[in-house]
Amino acid sequence: MNDRQLDYFRRKLLAWKDDILRETRETVGHLQTETENHPDLADRASSESDRSLELRTRDRQRKLISKIDAALRRIDVREYGYCEETGEPISLARLQARPIATLGLEAQERHERRERVHRDD
Repeated sequence: MNDRQLDYFRRKLLAWKDDILRETRETVGHLQTETENHPDLADRASSESDRSLELRTRDRQRKLISKIDAALRRIDVREYGYCEETGEPISLARLQARPIATLGLEAQERHERRERVHRDD
């Protein structure tokens, strides 16, 4: 992968990370101001359900940030864009769709098949 492509993906990953962090700050602010005590049990349950969903989403995004940081480190050491399993280049189309990809398409498909087999056991 050339320097221009690496720079493009670095900027894309950093923008994605910034978006996630901004959304997280907004969620924290919203949760801090959302101290309503709903007298109606249905309203209270709905509010708690919404809060739980937001917190699960933020947890998934926290994990995503660690994957973004790992991709940025791979860019720094010029290992970005190569399959961890085969060492072959990951297609640009795959990286466009999933910039944190660590496996090429075929390796990812093999991984998912193995995962399904073990999950079905």
